[in-house]
Amino acid sequence: MKKSVFLKLTLLNFALLIITENSVFANEIKLDYNSNLLQQIENYNNENNPLNQVNSISQLRDVSPTDWAYSALQNLVENYDCLEGYPNRTFRGDRTLTRYEFAAGLNACLENINQTNINTVDSAEFDQIKRLVDQFQAELTTLDTRVNNLENRVNPLEENQFSTTTKLEGNVIFALVGATGDNNLVVDDQLAFGHRTRLNFNSSFTGEDNLLVRLQAEGLTAPNLGTNEGSLAFADEATNDIVIDALVYAFPLGEKTEIALAANGGASDDFASTVNLLDGDGFEGSISNFGTRHPIYYQIEDKGIGIKHQFNDTIQLSLGYMASDANNPNNGQGLFNGAYGSLAQLLLTPIDNLEIGFTYLHSYNQSDTGTGSNLSNFRQYTEDEFGQAVPTSSNSYGVEMSWQLSDNFVLGGWGGYSNISTLSDLGGTINRGTLDVWNWAVTLCFPDLGKEGSLGGIIVGMEPKVTDSNINFLGNNLIDNDTSLHLEAFYQYPINDHIKITPAIVYLTAPNHNNNNDGTFIGTIRTLFTF
Repeated sequence: MKKSVFLKLTLLNFALLIITENSVFANEIKLDYNSNLLQQIENYNNENNPLNQVNSISQLRDVSPTDWAYSALQNLVENYDCLEGYPNRTFRGDRTLTRYEFAAGLNACLENINQTNINTVDSAEFDQIKRLVDQFQAELTTLDTRVNNLENRVNPLEENQFSTTTKLEGNVIFALVGATGDNNLVVDDQLAFGHRTRLNFNSSFTGEDNLLVRLQAEGLTAPNLGTNEGSLAFADEATNDIVIDALVYAFPLGEKTEIALAANGGASDDFASTVNLLDGDGFEGSISNFGTRHPIYYQIEDKGIGIKHQFNDTIQLSLGYMASDANNPNNGQGLFNGAYGSLAQLLLTPIDNLEIGFTYLHSYNQSDTGTGSNLSNFRQYTEDEFGQAVPTSSNSYGVEMSWQLSDNFVLGGWGGYSNISTLSDLGGTINRGTLDVWNWAVTLCFPDLGKEGSLGGIIVGMEPKVTDSNINFLGNNLIDNDTSLHLEAFYQYPINDHIKITPAIVYLTAPNHNNNNDGTFIGTIRTLFTF
């Protein structure tokens, strides 16, 4: 086939593929100076930009000898060395192209011809090429200007980039919080305003792993309710100290297994699903610890390892072990002799949009759940009452469910039981025995309620309650005689991509599972800033 005919057949086709990286990026990507520019370029290149020179037409999976332009493409490879393919080794010859794309492809191929094959182009071909260049001169000039502008914008960012492997993400909560109630507990009818600030440094060394280093400062003290019921997920003590709140490295092991190593601040959700769409770790979703996730998940935390294995589309298994004293080599502490929590969870997806979790958790001297009645947090209770936390061992069992019935409605909930055994009588203060603790919840989730990106939520449940016990103090068994309901509602509204405002309210019908305590309201307006 003559080269002149070859050019007529192929110029329109190869221009589709031979697009310089800078020209396409300048034409189709709007730079976001608030995000990692290099990551934007890398992501775009991985999906759209061509491979290096194709050395053989057989490298393109979607080109066959029966295609009408097969010979032209073959000659383009063999005679001009200016044909490239996409990362998945496709040509995509049937894709439409803009005049700018054609100009970019024409320019790229002509440059290659000028460099390597100029002596082989006859006068007729040269005239044809000149006419094409003249016809697309305006587009080529515009293209060159765009490339220069892009380079001028990229160069200072590259020179001042934070890191080639690390992406900085931040979220700041400003919250107005208040609580009111007339009961025997301590409830301060005061409004408080404060913050919780987090900076997350996410680093990847292989493209599939992630090292999370989180810095956090807490600047909001939770209302004094006199009970762990209604505790807020984003407020604790307003120390404003900057601490390393989380240090977790997660990486894949094969195609179906993920490993999470936590050196500090690890939690169950680092390796296991909490099966709750309202779980936003305090800065999104539910405002309370109880509404954020099933309370038994709080009994495993800090330092250790978690493993998640996906057997198939239906079955996922998560296993984890974490010890809060793992960094202390003294007797009775350390990785295996101190406080620890171990978790096993089977997550089933029997049908699309339905998840069911079966969770078992064993803990020894690990922290209480931080939810429910004072008695259900028995280590904290004994420390407050007797000045010494009793050592305990517990076995917890839970069932969690999340079912997306439509695009705008998700039904969820959980039920759980814990058996807590005391391992000391605290010098005869109490007898050794066991406590039975139950909790349950029903959650209603409304994604995109009123606006895309918004979230409405309702939680109705019973926070952890001691229903039975053979531990007594002063002749009385330590149990919760009454039942309090946790009623929570919130609406998370996005002002824009970086600001969300969430008015929310929690009502406890009988705080601390005691009917002698009148109902208590906890209200907040939480504003989230992300960057």
